[in-house]
Amino acid sequence: MADTLGTLARADATRLKGFAETLIADLGQIDVLQSRTGLVMLPMRDTAKGVAFHMGEVLMSEAHIRKGDLDGYGMRRGHDLEASMAMALVDLALSAGVQVENCTAFCADEAKLLAEQDADTLRRIEATRVNMETF
Repeated sequence: MADTLGTLARADATRLKGFAETLIADLGQIDVLQSRTGLVMLPMRDTAKGVAFHMGEVLMSEAHIRKGDLDGYGMRRGHDLEASMAMALVDLALSAGVQVENCTAFCADEAKLLAEQDADTLRRIEATRVNMETF
């Protein structure tokens, strides 16, 4: 589930919101416990000394919903409350067994797109590497 939440936290907001709309009717009545924005400390580790420190604050949007005794949670970077609510809806649908195949397929597709984007970013970073021994 952690991989799923990590994928949903980075998923394209427009696709995520569109997909979550398809879940609303099947989920039925839900309770919104929280829908808010706030600042979260960004932890980092100094690789030279191995010491943890806080690099600064990051604006986050958060949604916490409930249906019966099941919870759905979403937290995403930025001020997009709708996207964090969409993430919580997908999380709740998976927990409730609602459209599990569709949710799993959506998450798999988004994970594939994110992996491709990450690989592209790493290729562009690698192109800037300087070999100091030949310099």
